Amino acid sequence: MENRRNTRLNKPTTRPDDSSSDEADARRPRDFTRSEADQPDADRSGLPVGRSRPSVRQEADEPRPRPEADDAARPERRPYNNDRPKRPQSGSDRRDQPRSGGYSSDRPGPKKPYNARPGQDRNDRPKREYHPKDENSTGPSSEEMVYGIQSVIETLKSDQQIDKLYMEIGLSNPDIQNLAFQNRVTIQRVPVDKLNRLTRKNHQGVVCLVAAVTYVKLSNVMADVHERGETPFLLLLDRITDVRNFGAIARTAECAGVQCIVIPGKGSAAINSDAMKTSSGALNHISVCREFDLVDTIAFLQKSGVQVVACTEKSHRDLYTLNNDLTGPLAIVMGSEEDGISPEILRAVDGHIKIPLLGTVGSLNVSVATGVMLYEVVRQRSVN
Repeated sequence: MENRRNTRLNKPTTRPDDSSSDEADARRPRDFTRSEADQPDADRSGLPVGRSRPSVRQEADEPRPRPEADDAARPERRPYNNDRPKRPQSGSDRRDQPRSGGYSSDRPGPKKPYNARPGQDRNDRPKREYHPKDENSTGPSSEEMVYGIQSVIETLKSDQQIDKLYMEIGLSNPDIQNLAFQNRVTIQRVPVDKLNRLTRKNHQGVVCLVAAVTYVKLSNVMADVHERGETPFLLLLDRITDVRNFGAIARTAECAGVQCIVIPGKGSAAINSDAMKTSSGALNHISVCREFDLVDTIAFLQKSGVQVVACTEKSHRDLYTLNNDLTGPLAIVMGSEEDGISPEILRAVDGHIKIPLLGTVGSLNVSVATGVMLYEVVRQRSVN
């Protein structure tokens, strides 16, 4: 095997004969360029034959001259090896270095950092403390708010009317709890986030809202009405927590001649600056009573000879029927748009009345519905 391999490798190469040379010539690439005799005549009439275009070929043989351009108008090309300075490392101020490149600025000198003060570092600035804010909150102004344990205790000892008293869940203070019980102020347990939304100061877990009006006792109001010889006309509000609705209702009630507005001790709108503004000052001319149990209040009014009527959509009795006599001593109960009047109050009243709705929408705004009810009383009393 090894001898055969050597003989194959050492075998001399033989020169191909004539037949093999002819075959090699046949495999060579042929030149298909036409000779001068085969070129088509350019002076021949008609179109040139095939794809031959002598005129084009003549022009193609000579290089086309390029249009001369003004060297001054031609922009200078930037070399590839641009001599730009390297980018500054982290921690250096790029504003102190002049600008480089094809564009330059005529402004003199380097600029100072924006809003920089001498001797002050950006990292040394005091950070603002984040406090979440309730978008739907219409909280009271700072003049109506008292915060801090000792400040709240002194407010409870004074003659000021406390509208709301908030205490953090889990916090216990016997002094505040005893004073609140003596003044018949309900303590509402709330999370600390709500207290943070009310004030950004150090509230110590206690915040109270001072009422913008002075609450009066219902018994004193009834005594004054009888002394003046007037027919009692009262308005009870249940579950109405919107401040602007309360202000609008107070404005309508004062214009209709209502002598007193009765609100519950818990679950009512805060009488703050927004309520005063919405009422257009009507809260300064109408009495406001705060009772802790409206069911007991209704029982007191019924014993005093006052008819108590609730306005509710659950009633089958229309406001404009002929048998609705609203000319005597009357107290009207209005509830919120979402929850309406509580069931225990609906069971305690003397009667139910509804406002007819002829459209597609199934309810009225509570301030509008209150105006409809109050001025129906005004209409009946003015006729009789």
